[in-house]
Amino acid sequence: MTRMNLLQAVNQALDLAMARDERVVCFGEDVGHFGGVFRATSGLQDKYGKHRCFNTPLTEQGIIGFANGMAARGFKPVAEIQFADYIYPAFDQIVNETAKFRYRSGNQFDVGGLVIRTPYGGGIAGGHYHSQSPEAYFVHTAGLRVLVPRDPAQARGLLLAAIECPDPVLFFEPKRLYRAAVGEVDEGDDPLPLDRAEVVQEGSDITLLAWGAQMEVLQKAAELAGQQNISCEIIDLRSLLPWDVETVIGSVMKTGRLLVNHEAPLTGGMAGEIAATVQEHCFLHLESPIARVCGLDTPYPLALEKEYMADHLKTFEAIVRTVNF
Repeated sequence: MTRMNLLQAVNQALDLAMARDERVVCFGEDVGHFGGVFRATSGLQDKYGKHRCFNTPLTEQGIIGFANGMAARGFKPVAEIQFADYIYPAFDQIVNETAKFRYRSGNQFDVGGLVIRTPYGGGIAGGHYHSQSPEAYFVHTAGLRVLVPRDPAQARGLLLAAIECPDPVLFFEPKRLYRAAVGEVDEGDDPLPLDRAEVVQEGSDITLLAWGAQMEVLQKAAELAGQQNISCEIIDLRSLLPWDVETVIGSVMKTGRLLVNHEAPLTGGMAGEIAATVQEHCFLHLESPIARVCGLDTPYPLALEKEYMADHLKTFEAIVRTVNF
């Protein structure tokens, strides 16, 4: 076991994958000798050469188009989009090419070796162009997998699994945890499952569900709830597409209540899909309406960032309301 932060875990996973398989290549804006804006690819160009870790022009559509081509030829490209906010110029390539490549050929060819890494989320005073959480756009797209790690161990294990996955993967990394999340990481080669949620805390009164950086928010809210004798079960969804319906349903059947927390705006967010699915399966077991604690339906504000965020206090208040309904 080695203690490291989330950024180091991402770097180590890339290093290990590149060492194991010469088809793995990393590229994006400034990812070469500079190591990217967050230094996630530091040292990889020096170790593996400019033909396997290199800079691209500042064109997100071009980065993903190039990645699609490489993956179609049997490579395993790990393409970095510098901020999730900048992924929109590549939207057509991702949803109309990457996601549909296998389907349109009747499984004769695919881009299954492709991973798109991108830092998402707020909490770093980045304003409206460096703080967005755009996962909901992509969970609507059949043919993709969408993953979000919460800590260094999850980042390493899920990224290794993503690179080996036969489907194209969007890998959203919570940027505010890059250096803030530190933990013990098993340096074995075992990847983590790509389609299963994890129950990180058992409880009996309410199920709390989130992913990525919001898991820390849930844990703080659960501590406050515990002081009110409210027992919280906490689940990290990890995989947003596909998502682990069975684990979530099993938990809600036990607790009778559900709160979903995400940083993205409320309207059209992943929480709505989860709530609809849960009420379909658990309607007669629910003791209260399903709660959603999410970002606001506004552009991400700089001056009012704290008011915008779905923090532990908003979550705690929602827990109390739900349990006392």
